[in-house]
Amino acid sequence: MRALLLIDIQNDFLPGGALAVARGDEVIAVANRLTARTDLFGLVAMTQDWHPADHESFAAQHPGRTSGEVIDLHGLPQVLWPVHCVQDSTGADFAAGLDTSAVAHVARKGTHKDVDSYSGFFDNGRRHATDLEAFLRARGVTEVFVMGLATDYCVKWTALDAASLGFSTHVVVDGCRGVGLAPEDIPAAFDAMLGAGVRLVSSDELLSA
Repeated sequence: MRALLLIDIQNDFLPGGALAVARGDEVIAVANRLTARTDLFGLVAMTQDWHPADHESFAAQHPGRTSGEVIDLHGLPQVLWPVHCVQDSTGADFAAGLDTSAVAHVARKGTHKDVDSYSGFFDNGRRHATDLEAFLRARGVTEVFVMGLATDYCVKWTALDAASLGFSTHVVVDGCRGVGLAPEDIPAAFDAMLGAGVRLVSSDELLSA
């Protein structure tokens, strides 16, 4: 079975949000076109950044530090971010224009204050797993199509983990937008995914199949 995975299409990652991804709102139309095609995907699942207010990835938790800096956080390199996607906040809500009527499951991530979670499957140290893999396995999913925000972080790591777990993995390129802290980050993300056996596709290819 095929599954479409919509990654972190949340208010704080859209233009005007606390951690806005440039043109991040453009992925909404792509997601809506794909979720409408129930003949293409056996199910649709979403991930949701869901941080406690004192999450240690927030620059605000480290006096004298600023967003974009990289620190050692309990043995892992950690980019410091603005406060974003705090549990039960408007910023953590899914985009208002996103059609979620076909969504069968939401996997929340980033819930442990001492470790960030870019992937929809694990935190950054693989210390904790979300319920996403179990949900997909229980429904016989063997192939996943990943899209959303942001290319160079949560999309990349979700796709890499999906491939490492044995799912046939695709990324819908036009359904992704990246943070791009450095100019090379977004192309490097695609290179990393390709190197791990992830296939890059466009929504037009899927819709015309």
